[in-house]
Amino acid sequence: MPVTDISHDLEAGTITITAEFAAPAQAVFDLYADPRSLERIWGPPEFPATVVDHSLTPGGKVTYFMTGPEGEKFYGYWEVLEVDAPRSFTYRDGFADADFTPDTSLPAADTTAVLTEQDGRTHAVYTTVYPTAEGLQQVLNMGVEEGARSSIDQIDDVLG
Repeated sequence: MPVTDISHDLEAGTITITAEFAAPAQAVFDLYADPRSLERIWGPPEFPATVVDHSLTPGGKVTYFMTGPEGEKFYGYWEVLEVDAPRSFTYRDGFADADFTPDTSLPAADTTAVLTEQDGRTHAVYTTVYPTAEGLQQVLNMGVEEGARSSIDQIDDVLG
């Protein structure tokens, strides 16, 4: 399994996920840069994603929804803040209504993904910062840690 560590710091409002992939950084970055590939790795297998709009460029936006086992839909968005392909990208990730209007009753957070290649493998660190400890606790209670692990653990199979 690619995920090697998940830690969170409530005081700092952060969750950090570390993973190792059996592929070069460019291949891992390309999964996020292509909407059809992103659908294969964004969201746990039980909640597959459908990407509606996709622009992994600074100032760009990604909109998506995940479909649950009973057919329920959960909407979200990324506001892309920075991209340094294939080394890193930063985006604000938030929950949304069905028309992709941000749902301000749930916390949005800034995530930075740093991809470091060595010997054809990629070491990835995903650091997500929530504005408050309460916001982080809210998403932890919703299962963000388990969902992120199962999503990221799909990457090697998709790249395989």
